[in-house]
Amino acid sequence: MMNWLESTTNHNEHIEVPDLTKMTLDKVDAELETLHLQREILDSANYNPNYPKYSVIEQVPAAGKLVKENRKIYLTLNPSGYAKIEIPSYLLGKTRRQVAPTLRSLGFEIGEISYRPDIARDAVLEMRANGETINAGDKLMKTTKIDLILGDGKSNY
Repeated sequence: MMNWLESTTNHNEHIEVPDLTKMTLDKVDAELETLHLQREILDSANYNPNYPKYSVIEQVPAAGKLVKENRKIYLTLNPSGYAKIEIPSYLLGKTRRQVAPTLRSLGFEIGEISYRPDIARDAVLEMRANGETINAGDKLMKTTKIDLILGDGKSNY
């Protein structure tokens, strides 16, 4: 019985898991096929600009671990880009001091600050990205630069 178990379970036969990070799926498949291992994609992580698009960010078991033949390697992939984030409705009319930290905390960058005549000093009158006006509810990619148009505190009369 013990001899049968050892031959059936490939006792003392191990494969070292390769480092699959930063590899695309076609390269991963080729690598795992030669080692008689399988893969399963768990999820996509938040976009990481340090890794190529659609490449492996994490793997379980980790590189260097010993596994049996036909073992599944679980992968987490890098998505194609940053997620789109919705612009909150409560930003217009608030002061620059209130709006800028909110936008930064959402993952946006603050671009140019300009002023136009309005009695509300430093109130956000308009927001723009790539020269186009942004409205509440619009979705923009994280890290988008948002320009703020503020009131100068002077009446236009």
